Amino acid sequence: MRFSERFGYKPIKEIVQIESMDEPLRNGLWSLLKLHCWDYVKSSQGGYGGGYYLSDYGNDEIQVLCYQLWFNYFKKPLDQLGNDWRKVLPQLRKYFFDCKWYEAYDFIEFVTNNYKRSQFKEEFILSCNNLLQKEVSAYRFVNSVITRITDEHEVAEIEQAIKESRGPVSKHLRRSLELLSDRNAPDYRNSIKESISAVESLATTTLKADKGTLGQLLKKLEDEIGLHPALSTAFSSLYGYTSDEGGIRHALTEAGRVDFNDAKFMLVVCSAFINFVKSKTQS
Repeated sequence: MRFSERFGYKPIKEIVQIESMDEPLRNGLWSLLKLHCWDYVKSSQGGYGGGYYLSDYGNDEIQVLCYQLWFNYFKKPLDQLGNDWRKVLPQLRKYFFDCKWYEAYDFIEFVTNNYKRSQFKEEFILSCNNLLQKEVSAYRFVNSVITRITDEHEVAEIEQAIKESRGPVSKHLRRSLELLSDRNAPDYRNSIKESISAVESLATTTLKADKGTLGQLLKKLEDEIGLHPALSTAFSSLYGYTSDEGGIRHALTEAGRVDFNDAKFMLVVCSAFINFVKSKTQS
């Protein structure tokens, strides 16, 4: 994670790619199209001195995909679709790298559902979702449709909590976001620990307490700020999840059990709780 992202100079909705697509993500998606689609175009002469034509034997799937793209996606006359793949591919590439971010997702989704090579769809969706997670995109394939998994309101909660918090609370939240959104080596387990530590720090600061478990501190918050018992119980349960044998702090070797969705959920919930408590203490 870069300096501008760690210290809040870059908006969170740019770190988590909502309504945007940066160059590495676009490049990666095009590379996946190459690996899973374009590289399967065959030459009738084995590629040595011959051409690559949509009408060549073995290119039925890519030919049908191109027909579908021209007729249903680009809405162009089919007689504008050439037969020479070496001329068709640059047209597709130019469109993909020139189009808006949402049109690039439209294109990816259309190819996914219209290219009929055996086993392509499942393999391509898996590769795309892995890339989308790595590049911290707010979107994933769900049931063959690209769906937003991170809401603007969630991002707003995180931004508000980081912006308006001070000291250890801000430090833990920033570290949680840093670990969650690291594109090279995300650490979801420790991101969750940092999120819950931010709530612990808020509770001790609010109550001016030197020690105590979060459960004990939440009980005190019920009296101090009128925290509803149900909300206190809910957060105590979440704290228990991060502390028990099946949770985060005592299962560090079971890394596969914690993923992006777990860490994102905890960061959003903890940020919202911090914003709520601060609003209660300031009212």
